[in-house]
Amino acid sequence: MTGEGADIGALRAYAEELRNTFMRLEKEGPAVHAKARALRVTEKSPDGLVTATVDARGELLRLDLDPRIYRRQDARGLADAITRTVQRAAEKARDRVVEMFEHLIPPEQMRAHIDGDLEAVLEQMSRQMPQED
Repeated sequence: MTGEGADIGALRAYAEELRNTFMRLEKEGPAVHAKARALRVTEKSPDGLVTATVDARGELLRLDLDPRIYRRQDARGLADAITRTVQRAAEKARDRVVEMFEHLIPPEQMRAHIDGDLEAVLEQMSRQMPQED
């Protein structure tokens, strides 16, 4: 096929791909979403004095500090350890959510959605659409 016929064929194929993706999301999405919402990730600092638990969005749910932290008089060091531990837990949670949805949504698309990167989402969608000559 050349010209307009090829364009129509490509658009039909793209529409069918979108339809199939939508049907899979509609069927499997709610269960995966529920599983992701229940996700909890716990991370410990390298010295074991800080333990942080976050949810799927990376929001801090629990912070535990080992009593041994009071032996040190380094408030800045403690604050940095807490920040790094929470960040690592949040990154692991994000990666786990991406893995959970991987069979439904391409990982790069899911990361862009999680990050709220509309430009990346639109760019990815644009790349999937048939291009005009």
